[in-house]
Amino acid sequence: MTSIYIDADACPVKDETYRVTARYGLTTTVVSNSFIQIPASKLIGRMIVDAGPDVADDWIAERCAPGDIVVTNDIPLAERVLKAGGVAIAPNGRLFTPDSIGAALASRAIGEHIRSMGEMTGGPKPFGPADRSRFLQALDEAVNREKRRKR
Repeated sequence: MTSIYIDADACPVKDETYRVTARYGLTTTVVSNSFIQIPASKLIGRMIVDAGPDVADDWIAERCAPGDIVVTNDIPLAERVLKAGGVAIAPNGRLFTPDSIGAALASRAIGEHIRSMGEMTGGPKPFGPADRSRFLQALDEAVNREKRRKR
């Protein structure tokens, strides 16, 4: 059965994820390094990991199995999810794929290099309703695709 993992510390679509996974009866694990309130549901669990770089990412990557879905903005985690056979979706609805992950990693590395030289890059555009809508559609499609594949 497909499991959902949320890389939750800065995730703006937790509530949307809960609604979609409740509709399909999927287990969801909210992973963070601090307490995050979750709905009272036997399908939703919370995992609080130690603080530190990549601790939550490591926890998710170690448990992600083929067909699992991970909600994350973290590109290196998305790459690890894909290598494990899982599906990685960003909160803005961007689906990470084996074909797109290389370009995403390269763009991230370029951005880090530019910032390390002291350049101001402006950061990402504000998260809006269209992003939320694209995420809901991408998550619903991913769940249905995994359901079909497991039949």
